[in-house]
Amino acid sequence: MTHRILIVEDEPSIAELIAINLTHAGYEVERALQTDLALNMMRDQLPSLLILDWMLPGKSGVQFAKELRANERTRSLPILMLTAKSDESDKVLGLDSGADDYVTKPFSPKELVARVKAILRRQTPLEDSGPLAVGPLRMDPLSHRVTAVWPNMEPQSIPLGPTEYRLLQFLMSNPERVHSRTNLLDKVWGNEVYIEERTVDVHIKRLRAALSPTDCDRYIETVRGSGYRITKMPTQT
Repeated sequence: MTHRILIVEDEPSIAELIAINLTHAGYEVERALQTDLALNMMRDQLPSLLILDWMLPGKSGVQFAKELRANERTRSLPILMLTAKSDESDKVLGLDSGADDYVTKPFSPKELVARVKAILRRQTPLEDSGPLAVGPLRMDPLSHRVTAVWPNMEPQSIPLGPTEYRLLQFLMSNPERVHSRTNLLDKVWGNEVYIEERTVDVHIKRLRAALSPTDCDRYIETVRGSGYRITKMPTQT
């Protein structure tokens, strides 16, 4: 299966550079100059991944990413944010908006292709460990479904993006153990050299936000100075 990648970039020379390198890497590439056109191109079929520039005419990439994450159909669409903003606060804002990764301009085409491959690789679930259960949380890797099961209540479905799903799957496979950011990067992200440890914090935040409506976010605990764990008996009530 050939992955289709949509580039939303208003600078033709940059879009062309990205498209050439991704095409050489074996991907099918489409381009859009602004978000409205990109939305029309995604109406019939979603791409495998969206490369989204931060500064776009009409609507910023950050706002567009937030809208995509708020829509059930596009909630799990992988997004790589591309921007000239390089401050850590800007990186966090880009990730908080819903991006799965962040590349600053000027960039190395080789690095960008590596990041694209890494994001697409994370769409594949971790090794099947069978059904998992921690507290009210239930995960069925075969159906790729996560539900909250509380006494005397109907099971509630919990939609997760691919990275948050892999993160939760790893935590549920190893309950009560504290996992450092480095260990999570290795086990969930595959020890990818371009991923920063701060990325783990952002995805933990997004995982908690997804679990919050079912009151399951408190089962993900922060162990100060050490990392994160999932517990059957949360201290927070």
